Amino acid sequence: MTTNKQIILKKNPIGIPEVTDFDTIETNIPEITKNQILTKTVHLSLDPYIRGVITGRHIYSEKVNVGDTIVGRTVSEVVKSNHTDFNEGDIVVCSNGWQEFGVSDGEGVRKLDPSMAPLSTALGILGMPGLTAYAGLTVYGEPKEGDHVVVSAASGPVGCMVGQIAQIYGAKAIGIAGSEEKCSVVKNKFGFIDCINYKTENIEERLKDLCPEGVDIYFDNVGGETLNIMTRNLAMHARIVLCGFMTQYNLDSPPPGPNLGPIVGSRATIRGVVVYDHYDKQDDFISIASDWLKAGKIDYIEDEVFGLDNAPAQFCKLMRGENFGKTIVTIQ
Repeated sequence: MTTNKQIILKKNPIGIPEVTDFDTIETNIPEITKNQILTKTVHLSLDPYIRGVITGRHIYSEKVNVGDTIVGRTVSEVVKSNHTDFNEGDIVVCSNGWQEFGVSDGEGVRKLDPSMAPLSTALGILGMPGLTAYAGLTVYGEPKEGDHVVVSAASGPVGCMVGQIAQIYGAKAIGIAGSEEKCSVVKNKFGFIDCINYKTENIEERLKDLCPEGVDIYFDNVGGETLNIMTRNLAMHARIVLCGFMTQYNLDSPPPGPNLGPIVGSRATIRGVVVYDHYDKQDDFISIASDWLKAGKIDYIEDEVFGLDNAPAQFCKLMRGENFGKTIVTIQ
């Protein structure tokens, strides 16, 4: 193979992205120089934050402009190396983005042990979503036995992990999701004590039944009206962990903020979790979570498609909220 297939931004999306916002091109496989590696993408992670990168609102990544390759984390195989730390055949986590081959100087590249778990888990439950859940909940949420922990987008890769970790810590996890099927999985596969279908149920009424003394920890992945509701249903000294704003990613500008008045009355603490602040915990997290996975204490679901050509459609599905679990594109 001499060509490198890439998915680029064809035009800036308006609202929810469409397949026609992207284009497929082929270029020559890049050459590497000293202290570089060439990797071939095996699995590509599709994540909501990419929508923020496209609009230029992501806090750490530069905007993807028209004609640029779409960004993204990947599990990749080293196929050529001029770097002393990497050998041909090594399996690594890197940031090839939406393309078949990528070049790296090794910064931010992490080797994987293929015997530890399926490779794709390095992009999900043992990767950035898992670490986000672990750090956000344990560092900022500080779960205690008996706490009521409410998690929005509970069937997603971050949300399902938050609830499972909460249960391990002796807390009571309550999910919020957008279908009966998702709620069933949240309860029966991930072990939450209950799940609220926000499309058919009154969240506030269900919370008063499930958490009569109020919500101790709210892990927010969506923002919007759900966050508004939570501010009115907090226990004293509650903790809110702000992680994602799925309801806002497809908007041209942020909506008006929530009413934070009730936060004062409940003496609540609000913290925003950014996974990049917690990479010092990554090795410990992978060791702990791998043991949990082997022991059957945590589980996961992947929404997988095959072939790079399917990445745009799968990403659009994700941004419509139609995904189920961690969204993965397998290239080879």
